[in-house]
Amino acid sequence: MSRFFSLLVLVAFGIVFAGMIGAYEERQIPSALAIRYLTDVPQVLGAPNVVTGILISFRGFDTLGEVAVLFMVAASVGVLLGAKDDTPAAKAISQGEPRPPSELVRNGAEVVLPLIFLFGAYVIMNGHLSAGGGFQGGAVVASGAMLFMLAYPRARINHTILSITESLAGVVYVMIGILGIVLAGGFLDSSILPRGAFGAFVSAGAIPIISALLGVKVGAELSVIIDRFRS
Repeated sequence: MSRFFSLLVLVAFGIVFAGMIGAYEERQIPSALAIRYLTDVPQVLGAPNVVTGILISFRGFDTLGEVAVLFMVAASVGVLLGAKDDTPAAKAISQGEPRPPSELVRNGAEVVLPLIFLFGAYVIMNGHLSAGGGFQGGAVVASGAMLFMLAYPRARINHTILSITESLAGVVYVMIGILGIVLAGGFLDSSILPRGAFGAFVSAGAIPIISALLGVKVGAELSVIIDRFRS
């Protein structure tokens, strides 16, 4: 009976997705809203990357909410997985020696890890110019942290330092948003700093700073989550 019910649910989902795919039509021209954003972001914000300009400035409140949700996820994982289990079985597992990584993983990590962290920093700092930004770069940095844990299973990440770092990044992020209300036109208004030359590395007002803060916060939170699952 359970197999029949599972098959029925699977067929129902297949019908729904088939209807969605069949009704999909590719838009040939941008909508009026898309044209407005494509025009306003370069002119008003001075950012060539329209997506980053929307996420950090025009949709600043939503981005703040997403970061808050990620923080709650990290805190919840810490509460659920950070509690110590004092049962004999748990102690036996915790006292066991971690399985050593293969030579390929260890040697590969020594070569790739610096490149991963460098690329994550590049994605974060160039989010206002090209594809990338704080969330994407933070995820790249967290992937480097995961590779570090695989290559060095006995190493431990200092959760205190990561927590302080992501908390400071969040506080500065909110402070910049408040400065936008005081000095400019609204919360997270990037015009509190000069826009600079369009397409230059130092440009787009406060968007690169906000993107860097998001990258630090996301990278720290995801690294903590990954390490909690390891422990």
